[in-house]
Amino acid sequence: MVNIPEYYAGKNVLISGATGFMGKVLLEKLLRSCPGVKTVYVMVRSKAGQSPQARVADMINCKLFEKLQAEQPDFAEKITAVNSDLTVLELDLSKEDQSILVENINIVFHCAATIRFNEPLKDAIQLNVLATQKMLALAHRMKHLEVFIHVSTAYAHCDREVIEEVVYPPPVNYRKLLDTLDWMDDDLVSTLTPKLIGERPNTYTYTKALAEYLVQQEAGDLNVVIVRPSIVGASWKEPFPGWIDNFNGPSGIFIAAGKGILRTMRASNDAVADLVPVDVVINATLAAAWFSGSQRVNRPRSILVYNCTTGGINPFRWGEVENCINMTFKNNPLEQAFRRPNVNLRSNPFTNQYWTTVSHTLPALLYDGYLTLMGHKPRMMKTITRLHKAMMVLEYFTSHSWVWNTDNVAMLLSHMSPEDKKVFNFDVRQLHWAEYMENYCMGTKKYVLNEELSGLPAARKHLNKLRNIRYTFNTILMVLIWRIFIARSQMARNIWYFVVSLCFKFLSYFRASSTMR
Repeated sequence: MVNIPEYYAGKNVLISGATGFMGKVLLEKLLRSCPGVKTVYVMVRSKAGQSPQARVADMINCKLFEKLQAEQPDFAEKITAVNSDLTVLELDLSKEDQSILVENINIVFHCAATIRFNEPLKDAIQLNVLATQKMLALAHRMKHLEVFIHVSTAYAHCDREVIEEVVYPPPVNYRKLLDTLDWMDDDLVSTLTPKLIGERPNTYTYTKALAEYLVQQEAGDLNVVIVRPSIVGASWKEPFPGWIDNFNGPSGIFIAAGKGILRTMRASNDAVADLVPVDVVINATLAAAWFSGSQRVNRPRSILVYNCTTGGINPFRWGEVENCINMTFKNNPLEQAFRRPNVNLRSNPFTNQYWTTVSHTLPALLYDGYLTLMGHKPRMMKTITRLHKAMMVLEYFTSHSWVWNTDNVAMLLSHMSPEDKKVFNFDVRQLHWAEYMENYCMGTKKYVLNEELSGLPAARKHLNKLRNIRYTFNTILMVLIWRIFIARSQMARNIWYFVVSLCFKFLSYFRASSTMR
């Protein structure tokens, strides 16, 4: 069997969702590690007055592609932007573009999806199910297609405790559901959504499960692979540690914790945080396409599914995540932090609600009051509200643990050559979590917030200032409270006089002993 770069040599590749987080990393890794690839077609729609070509040009002009630019200055010549909209009939492809793709494509990576957990069901089905159906229809027409890779999620079947590397049938017939939703109005669909999704927490996981089953049912003679990543986080090693470019998922929570805005998080200390670095997912995806593409003549009848997770191989728990976040941002603070970073996990709903009010809502109201008095627009309460909504969405995933079978991932790794294992490493047994989490947090600082490391001394000085203000405020508050008790209680006055006299005696003794010396 040829090695991975040799397999991709001379191939034409199609990527949907190339402007998304995983799509960008896939594009960069494919071009950098498989320099023999012929052309990479990326499906991009026009947005905000920008053409697909302009959007791709902007996309590759960022930090992520700097290493590739240094190694292959002309890499952009291999990228062809294709104007497409996955929600439109025939993917909104022109006849000319359809002809080019049908005649030339060898490998398809379908990465496009909506990752908004609370997307209305109709919209989620449009982007996650119907778009996949349209991509499969296009793939069936491709004359030289070797493999079709569908990127799903490990949480597609989160209503199960043990998740095997198989496609599970959904609770409803997806064809009947699509026909039914077509004539329903939005209000009726919204009313029926909780009943439809059942034990799943949101429309995202529900529609991704439907999409998997659709792929299985409509694949026909296509050589199809499904890759299921869990919570995709910053890069582990490639193209450099800690790269991240968005606030999605845990990244926004980490930033809020670093800013001191987030003080309590809804999570279980013992629940496994099934984070998986984005470069691990991409390496596994490229390797999966290579393996199935090379074996397409003698491929198994059933679709190969890969659970790309870490919890069963190298578990890392949310309590450990908490410690890493606090430690990293205390040593390397974010600029203009609201408070000193110190997030705590709380799983009890009652205490969580209590501490949310004490640690988030009241300080936010006080801060907004201060901004109003200073003539500025209040903003903290709005931020806190958005943050709480994000935490409620993530609570299901930060409070539960699952068991994922990863036999196919282990099998894939065993078929790779020693050189391929180095270049396309997805062996998470080698992952050192404390180091990864530090790079992840620093990545949010450098690449999401665009904060330079040269600003660390000023950020540390700012944190010390906040600490002194907090100590002073707490001391004054305690004295005021105590004075109120003293004014109302004889016992409090007696205790107060006793403490003061004790302090006076201690100072007198200390002064006398110093004089004798």
